[in-house]
Amino acid sequence: MTVRGHTEETWPRPRSCRVIGVANQKGGVGKTTTTVNLAASLAMHGQRVMVVDLDPQGNASTALGMEREQDSRSIYHCLVEDAGLRDLARPVPDIPNLWCVPATIDLAGAEIELVSLVAREARLKRAFAAYDSSELDYILIDCPPSLGLLTVNAMVAAEEVLIPIQCEYYALEGLGQLLRNVDLVKSHLNPSLVISTIVLTMYDGRTRLASQVADEVRQHFGDLVLKTLVPRSVRVSEAPSYGQSVMTYDPGSTGAVAYMEAAREIAYRAEAGAAVQ
Repeated sequence: MTVRGHTEETWPRPRSCRVIGVANQKGGVGKTTTTVNLAASLAMHGQRVMVVDLDPQGNASTALGMEREQDSRSIYHCLVEDAGLRDLARPVPDIPNLWCVPATIDLAGAEIELVSLVAREARLKRAFAAYDSSELDYILIDCPPSLGLLTVNAMVAAEEVLIPIQCEYYALEGLGQLLRNVDLVKSHLNPSLVISTIVLTMYDGRTRLASQVADEVRQHFGDLVLKTLVPRSVRVSEAPSYGQSVMTYDPGSTGAVAYMEAAREIAYRAEAGAAVQ
């Protein structure tokens, strides 16, 4: 951060807490990495941020240094047992103003347990409504790589959807299905939901395919796509094994700098983008 000269800079806070679901049903496109590093970048620049890990694999919790014992309480207890988010959120080590509501393997069974519950699609929304979000500027929800009940809960609770897209051909194939699901949620469960941001991840400037995919996404989605391209980075991959985001593990690396610039774009953008038709 010091190298870039942005350490002391405080980014503008949104007028009210922005609730952003980070979603893409395709695995391996950088959802968790994007969630964790954007959250860390925002917190380092004066924002108050909470990460809600809704993925049973719990990778975001690991990357943020959360201990996940067999009997530890997690977002599962919020969804299934109505535990309050305030009781579940834990401060992230070494990053002030950043909290995480962790996930444990219990969450894998939540999809089945939610089926029989009343208003199963709105369990997370109800938990957010009971939480005083005036204490926060951003809530980032790390969704699982599927379009099941957990992801639907995230979309019903969120105001915005952020979609990370890997700069490879297959990444575009499932995008139509994701957009249809966002439209369905918007039509039936959450009329205010918008796709506000698209982040191009794992960009390899040496390949023609990566630039073709980037151009195609920009043509289709226009201003929703961040100008910042997140490159492939060994440091970004290494950081979670040390229980850290790349922002604290190696702040001078290309991946850290890219995520910081992406977070800055998000912070300076309008409160919400236009929905994709």
